[in-house]
Amino acid sequence: MNFEVCILGSGAALPTSLRNPTSQYVQCNDRHILIDCGEGTQVQLRKNHVHIQKINHILISHLHGDHFFGLVGLLSTLHLLGRDKDLTIYGPEELEQIIRLQLEVGGARLGFGLHFVALNGKEHKLIFEDKLIEIWTFPLSHRVPTNGFLIKEKKKERKLNAELFQEAGLSLTLIPKLKQGMNVELDSGETIYFEDYTYPQKPSKSYAYCSDTIFDERIVAYIKNADLLYHEATFLNDKADRAKQTFHSTAEQAAIIAKQAEVGKLLLGHLSARYDNSLKHQEEASKVFENVRVVEDGDVFKV
Repeated sequence: MNFEVCILGSGAALPTSLRNPTSQYVQCNDRHILIDCGEGTQVQLRKNHVHIQKINHILISHLHGDHFFGLVGLLSTLHLLGRDKDLTIYGPEELEQIIRLQLEVGGARLGFGLHFVALNGKEHKLIFEDKLIEIWTFPLSHRVPTNGFLIKEKKKERKLNAELFQEAGLSLTLIPKLKQGMNVELDSGETIYFEDYTYPQKPSKSYAYCSDTIFDERIVAYIKNADLLYHEATFLNDKADRAKQTFHSTAEQAAIIAKQAEVGKLLLGHLSARYDNSLKHQEEASKVFENVRVVEDGDVFKV
């Protein structure tokens, strides 16, 4: 089992020679998730050796171009490569019309099913779950309806102490309950205690993604205790007025959110093209929250 985040694009609005528009690839327990899909995302996927046919969930935070202009191109490439497995896209309601119109006008017929799940940018709700992971959306405060995302592992099973279990001569039918942390009473009246035959489970991890947003402390409740948090930091504090006008955040404001949410580590991205490097973002945020990193395209982080 693994859980990691690959930064495909870390810039804001204008692509530069160093930073592509926003996109991230998340691999969580063999679930393959793309978050946002700015222009050039499919090239970045190739550069970072991502097997793009494994992607089965695409999360689009909002309908500003630097977060979804690469989507129709990626879908076309998946088709040309022979994809036949369905794909689910989660995003604003209007996204489906935009994508289907682009495909229709271009005469493209995909060889796989395309399913859209509409998000309104106002709700905190579960949008996907299976036996291993959950994906939640939560509202952000931006100029258009915008969604944040939380990807979290479900509670893990305890690990069986196979040697002790075999020595005790117990039935294999007991294993599922013991691994779930349940004691089992035998027909003889004897109680088999799960602690005696299993090891404690590893803690479940979570990753929170806060796309474009003005400084908004309401976010804290949705991302509390996340192991890894990505929060936009378009500006530095000397541009705090500009950040407020455009509904974006500064590096310091992102660090305040991280501190209040008591996250494990903070990642900063979505940097304005006006900045030649990230040193001042790093310095500004670290005064508030120590465990912080300004991301660069191609960075990979374990959750």
